[in-house]
Amino acid sequence: MTKGTPIRMIVMLLLVALVFGGIYGFQVFRNKMIDKAIRGHGMPPQTVSTMVVEPSEWQPKIEAVGTLRAVQSTNLTTEVSGLIKAIHFKSGESVKAGQVLLELNADPLKAQLPQLQANVTLAEQNLQRDRAQLKIQAVSQAVIDSDEATLKSAKSQLDAQNALIAQKTLRAPFAGVLGIRQVDLGQFLAAGTAVVSLQHLDPMYLDFKIPQSQLHLIQIGDALTVETNAAPGQTFQGKIQAIEPQIDTATRNLTVRAEIANPDGKLLPGVFATAQLRQGNPESFLTLPTTAIAYNPYGSTVFVVVDKGQGADGKPQQVAEQRFVTTGMTRGDQTAILSGLKAGETVVTAGQIKLRNGTPVLINNTIEPSNNPHPEVKDE
Repeated sequence: MTKGTPIRMIVMLLLVALVFGGIYGFQVFRNKMIDKAIRGHGMPPQTVSTMVVEPSEWQPKIEAVGTLRAVQSTNLTTEVSGLIKAIHFKSGESVKAGQVLLELNADPLKAQLPQLQANVTLAEQNLQRDRAQLKIQAVSQAVIDSDEATLKSAKSQLDAQNALIAQKTLRAPFAGVLGIRQVDLGQFLAAGTAVVSLQHLDPMYLDFKIPQSQLHLIQIGDALTVETNAAPGQTFQGKIQAIEPQIDTATRNLTVRAEIANPDGKLLPGVFATAQLRQGNPESFLTLPTTAIAYNPYGSTVFVVVDKGQGADGKPQQVAEQRFVTTGMTRGDQTAILSGLKAGETVVTAGQIKLRNGTPVLINNTIEPSNNPHPEVKDE
C-alpha cells in the first residue's frame, strides 16, 4: 500500500460527508419553510377553476335511449310436419292477414274426406228415416237418440279431418312485412321449424327506461319526438302508450312504452332511438357543470369559495367550503341544482379533488370545464 492511499480515502470520506450533510441541510431548510407556511396560513393554497352560479331557463323534459320493436312480431312455423308442396311468398314481401304463405302435402288427409262425408250423409238419412218411423210408433225414442249421436260423431270426425288439413297450410296471422325465407320447395319440414319472420311495422313501439325521479313528468298519452341515426335528420312523432306499474328495485328505473308512427317503414325492430318528452312551461334553475358535483353515497356535494378577509400577508384570503346540494335533471353537460346553493355564489368547477373544508384556494379560470346544455359529438 502506497503512502498516498490513506490521504485519498480521507478525501473521499470528506466528500461523502459533505454530500450527505448538504442533503440533510436542504431537508431541514425545506421542513422549516413548510412549517412556516403552515403556521402562517394553516395550509398551502390550492389552484382551482370556478364559476358564479346563476339561474337559467330550463325546459323540463325527459331524454332517454330505448329500443324499437314491432307492434306485432313473430317467427312463423307450422303446427305439423310434412313435405313442402308449395310456397306462395317472396322474401321481404308485404302480406295481408290470412294470406296463404306455404302448403304442406295434405293429399293423404284429403283422400279420406269422401269417406267421412259419406258417413255424415248416411247418418243424416238414418236419422230422417227413424224420425218418420217414430211418428207411427215403429221405433222407440232410444233409436232416435242413437241416430243423433251417430250423426254428431260423423260430423265431428269430418271437422277433425278438415282441421288437420288446415294445419298443412300456413297463413299470415296479421298484415305485415315478411323477412328472409328459411325453407325451400320439396323440403321436409318438421313441426315448429321457423319458416319466415313477420313484422307489423306501423306503428312501432319504443321501450325505454327513466329514473324514478322523473315519474311525475310522464303520463299516458303524452306526445314525444324520436330520433335515430338509422334515419339521420328525421324526426318521428309518437305518444306514451303504456307505463310499467312497478319500478325495478335493482336500478330504480321505470319502463315506458311509446307508440311511434312509421308510415314509410323507415324504423325497424331492434334499432336504438332517442326519445325526447317535453313537459310543462320553462322553469328557472341554478345550473352547474356536472363535473363540479361530487356524487357520494351520503349525498351530493360541491365546494363554494368563501371570502375570509385578509390573510397574514395582508392579501384577501379565500377558502373552500363544502356544501351539500340536491340535484335535479341533467341537460347536456349541466345539472340542475334544486337546493343548497344561492344565485351569485362562486362554486369550484375543477380541482376540487384536492380540497377539504377550509382549504385556501387560488382561482385560475384559464381552463374551464365544458358547460354546454346541448353538446355535439364532433369527428376529428
